[in-house]
Amino acid sequence: CVSCDKALCSRDTVFMVIPCLIFVLGLGFFSLCFLMTSRGPPFTARSEGNPFTMSAETHTRPSRGVLRKISEMLEVILRRMDALSRLSNSSSGDAHRLEELSSALDRLQPAGLLERIESIAQNMSDLALRVEQILQRSVRDKAKEGTLGQCEIPKEPRYPDCQSKVDWMRARWTSDPCYAFYGVDGSDCSFLVYLSEVEWFCPPMAWRNDSSAPTHKPRPRTQAAFRSDMGPLLEQVGGGKESLSFMKRRIRRLGPQWASAARRLDDRLRHLVREQKRVLVHVGFLTEESGDVFSPKVLKGGPLGEMVQWADIFSALYVLGHDLKISVSLKELQGFLGVPPGRGSCPLTGPLPFDLIYTDYHGLQHMKQHMGLSLRRHKCHIRVIDTFGTEPPYNHEEYATLNGYRTNWGYWNLNCKQFMTMFRRWRSFIVKRLHHVEVVATIMSLSSLFHVYIFTHPCTSTQCPCI
Repeated sequence: CVSCDKALCSRDTVFMVIPCLIFVLGLGFFSLCFLMTSRGPPFTARSEGNPFTMSAETHTRPSRGVLRKISEMLEVILRRMDALSRLSNSSSGDAHRLEELSSALDRLQPAGLLERIESIAQNMSDLALRVEQILQRSVRDKAKEGTLGQCEIPKEPRYPDCQSKVDWMRARWTSDPCYAFYGVDGSDCSFLVYLSEVEWFCPPMAWRNDSSAPTHKPRPRTQAAFRSDMGPLLEQVGGGKESLSFMKRRIRRLGPQWASAARRLDDRLRHLVREQKRVLVHVGFLTEESGDVFSPKVLKGGPLGEMVQWADIFSALYVLGHDLKISVSLKELQGFLGVPPGRGSCPLTGPLPFDLIYTDYHGLQHMKQHMGLSLRRHKCHIRVIDTFGTEPPYNHEEYATLNGYRTNWGYWNLNCKQFMTMFRRWRSFIVKRLHHVEVVATIMSLSSLFHVYIFTHPCTSTQCPCI
């Protein structure tokens, strides 16, 4: 009787556990099916800026973690089924059902499931690559519109020269490397970008990002202060030429007189706030490109008046406290102005970094050759050191053309106030005077020294009022 009771208990136990096992197995099988049909984990980018590039490795790593958990669950279920099979040896029908369940579990081995999940991951990776290719193709097609010259030339009354300038660029954009420096590649779109953002002959393009245009912060204003130490000026003048050595000797010799004149002027202008100007002095006649015929003759009785004049200009601007830059070569001029590489057909790479430019006719020719259209825009900042002056008919462009006054030294169409002569606007020399045995320096009159500072307003017209 006791053995019979044990058999009945074991049989009842089997019949109670089997429905639970079937429910657990059904739930596990449904979870497997859901995992196989789902899209898997979220995509991860291979690199920044390329969110559509994927690899199979990205998908298999999280899938293997899930498969490991599933494998552990299957092993637990198999162990429980083995234990139940040992308890139900007396029931052939129950054993047959357990064998069917065991065979069903054998068909769900992790190896086959891993292969299927890896196949799904590979398909998703291929799909992501296709999306990336489509996007890249669309970007290339959009850029190709500019390459094929599909940008329309705007026709606006405010920009009447736009069409003619585009035609000129089509024919001659390879004539100067500076155009390629600014991004011109032969397409109409690149022409329009250049003519609207670098030059000013075409309207801005609507499809261009406004933030792409460089923004230049205004220079903070600095108060000018008189200087008496001429050492930094002597270092800035440099050397290597007899003409520069002559200038430095003159600056050094007259240094105390400059300091005395600065103190007297400071006492007179004590309550006047003066803004420091950025001043470039380009001595064109001393450059190698202009021949520099003066330097070899300094110690051989050659003319020294030009060098005396420029040495005094350096000293006056420096003593007055302005931010002074000195250029005696074409390379220095290009570096100070920001000239782009090429033959000088393009504007400067940024706004003019100076408030005033003192130069001569040689320097004007250098700037004309290397500043491009920027010379026309910034011509008002130029002051020409012209010792004996130029007659107005030779300066005025239209008048000189109609009346045959065109010369190599004139025809600049400047305002007459921009010419610094020793008769008007400028005192070219500082003179010494012997009084008994004492050397007395008369370092300009206060009015003429003050005039170096005060004449810094830009001209408002290129028409010479003297004609």
